[in-house]
Amino acid sequence: MNKNQFAVTPPMGWNSYDYYDTTVNEEQIKANADYMAANLKKYGWEYIVVDIQWYAYDAGSQRDRHQYIPFWKVEMDEYSRLLPCPDRFPSSRDGQGFKPLADYIHSLGLKFGIHIMRGIPRAAAHNHTKILGTELTANEIADPSSICFWNPDMYGVVTNREGGQEYYNSLFELYAEWGVDFIKCDDIARYDMPSAKKEIEMLHNAIEHCKRPMVLSLSPGPALINQAWYYEKYANMWRITDDFWDNWPLLANMFERCELWQNHVSEGCYPDCDMLPLGYVGKGFGGERYTGFTKDEQITMMTLWCIFRSPLMLGAELTKLDEWTLSLLTNEKVLGLLTASAGARQIIRNKEQAVWLSKDIAEEAWYLALFNLSDVEKSIKVTQEDLPQFVLQGIQLEDLWSQELIENAGASFESKVAPHGAKLYKVYKNA
Repeated sequence: MNKNQFAVTPPMGWNSYDYYDTTVNEEQIKANADYMAANLKKYGWEYIVVDIQWYAYDAGSQRDRHQYIPFWKVEMDEYSRLLPCPDRFPSSRDGQGFKPLADYIHSLGLKFGIHIMRGIPRAAAHNHTKILGTELTANEIADPSSICFWNPDMYGVVTNREGGQEYYNSLFELYAEWGVDFIKCDDIARYDMPSAKKEIEMLHNAIEHCKRPMVLSLSPGPALINQAWYYEKYANMWRITDDFWDNWPLLANMFERCELWQNHVSEGCYPDCDMLPLGYVGKGFGGERYTGFTKDEQITMMTLWCIFRSPLMLGAELTKLDEWTLSLLTNEKVLGLLTASAGARQIIRNKEQAVWLSKDIAEEAWYLALFNLSDVEKSIKVTQEDLPQFVLQGIQLEDLWSQELIENAGASFESKVAPHGAKLYKVYKNA
């Protein structure tokens, strides 16, 4: 199976983490899926991803002390494989797992994804539970020296002898039975533990083994630029930042990160800028809030993510989207950069501004993005020296956010941009 055949453009969807943290339940997943199907699917949004600790009992009940309650009860089958907590996902009872929920998501014309942690449950190792298809037990394949430093649920698996690959194969056989289309694997992308690199390959092999196409997304970042070739070989997405939230310094820093990774965006392989913290977020973290980004900063984020061709994963509670946020997520010409552009490059960056350029792959046109990184309105100018790929004289520019058409007959182009804001233009030769 060629991993690129089913992820030929950057995946677009919704992930439960930014709003629900560890607490999301089946009813909430269905409500967000219903909204996506009715309002966003026709614009390319299609993945519904259940994020971290869907297997945990009492998740979020001790949030004042623990994001992940240490050594708490988890739902697990006899073969050391975590299952959905039936208190939160009632359709999973009687061994059904996530299949009923995945079937529901698929019935809406959407795709279903889950978050997993690298490794094998500590509870499985401590209880010596079985590994499907082998005579081994979990304690024999667990690596107790390979522990995620921020989540206590798992041990890494041994990578130098029998058992580890068989365990991952059994996991993905189960996920294939459920109908999973997307796997976000955590505690793996930045190689916090030495075994993480090999476990990426094992995940890839397990997807090949189960024969069901699944997007493989690696977290957390920042991923290692000198390992770009390895991520490209074995995964579809990899985070280039740690958790991204709604504050300007984090967004401003993404220009440096995207520049670092701009040569590694290709069909089926996407450096991932992380989720879009738009609309209402944070309920599971102690209190719902509206995004801290200004409207101009939201335009900057959407513009950068789209011209760079990052995957787009919404963090908002979809059922509470306002008209402004919905307009950002349904601008077909902006979203079109994900499928109809290539070769994005940052051609100018300093403390006050950044400029990106990419090529339309369907017609003789370019995309030009101007970003104001300063705290005051700024006029951003590009000249022929900045843009050797095409001649500025005699062109027409379409502002993809405002739909305004601009005729330009000179050897330079200049536009006023709001503080922390952006302009995105499609550039044509003027007929």
